[in-house]
Amino acid sequence: MAKKILITGATGLVGTELKKRLLNEGHEINTLSRKKSSDPGNFVWDVYKGEIDANCLNGVDAIIHLAGEPVAEKKWTDERKKQIIDSRVQSTELLFKALKLKPEHQVKSFISASAVGFYGDCGEEILTEESPNGYGFLAECCKLWEDAVDQGKKLSLRVVKLRTGIVFSNDGGALPQLDKSVRLFVGAPIGSGKQWTPWLHIDDMVGMYIYALENSGLESSYNACAPFPVTNEGLTKAIAKHLNRPVWPIKVPRKAIELVMGERAEAVLMSNNTSAQKILDTGFKFKFTHLDDALADLYQK
Repeated sequence: MAKKILITGATGLVGTELKKRLLNEGHEINTLSRKKSSDPGNFVWDVYKGEIDANCLNGVDAIIHLAGEPVAEKKWTDERKKQIIDSRVQSTELLFKALKLKPEHQVKSFISASAVGFYGDCGEEILTEESPNGYGFLAECCKLWEDAVDQGKKLSLRVVKLRTGIVFSNDGGALPQLDKSVRLFVGAPIGSGKQWTPWLHIDDMVGMYIYALENSGLESSYNACAPFPVTNEGLTKAIAKHLNRPVWPIKVPRKAIELVMGERAEAVLMSNNTSAQKILDTGFKFKFTHLDDALADLYQK
C-alpha cells in the first residue's frame, strides 16, 4: 500500500537513491532541507536554530531520518565534532518536538540511520547488535545519536536504527575515494590491512530502508552490512582486480595516516567485524552478499 514518507537528508548518497525508488514504487515523499525549492513536497528546517515547518508532517505515515554532517570530510576540531553530533542529535530532537506539537499526526514509524562506529575499534571480535557501545569519538557520537532516536518510543513510534557500514556506489561515498589511489597505480592496504571493513551495495542499503518501512515487525537496531565483511587488504586487492591494477606489496603505515588525517584516522583504521545475522533472520534478502559481485555490478555501470 502506498504511503507518505518524510525523508531527511534526501540529497545525500543514500537519500537521493531512496527517494527515487520510493517514488517509483508509488509512495508520496516529503523532504526537509535547509533551503526552499520549487518542489511542493520540500519543507524548510534549521536544526541549529531549532526551526521546522511542521507542515512537513501532514499526511505522513513514516519518517526516514538520514540527516547528519559528513563524518570524515573535514578536520576533527572540537567545533567540527560538536557539529557532527549536533546535526544528528538535535535534528532528531527537532523532529520529535514537531510531532509533539502536532498531536493529530499519523506517523507510526521512525527509521533512522546509525553507524557501525557505535562499536568502536574491535579488532577480530564478531559484532552483533547486542555487542556493547565502544570507545572513541565515533562510538560516542553513535551512542548519543541512538539515544536521541530511542526517545521516539515515548511517542509510541516504532523505532528502527540501521547501523551502516561503508555504502558502495558509483555516485559518491567511499568507493570513488578508495579506488582513486588504485587507479593511479599507488594502491596499497592501510595500517595493518587486517582491520575488518563492513560494506554494503547501495541497492541493498536502499532495499533495507524500504524493508524496514514495510515490515512492522522490525524494531530496534540492525547491522546494515553485507553478510561477508572483508579486511582492508582484501578490499584493496578486490578493487585492484576489477580495475586491472597492481597493489603495492607494502602497507601505508598507521603513523602516516594519522599524520595526514589527525584524529579522523579513527574513521578509516577502525576494525568492525559485523554480523548481518539479525537482519537475515527477519527474511531480508541481499542482492549482493559477496564483495566481488557488488564491485562487478558497480564497475560495469
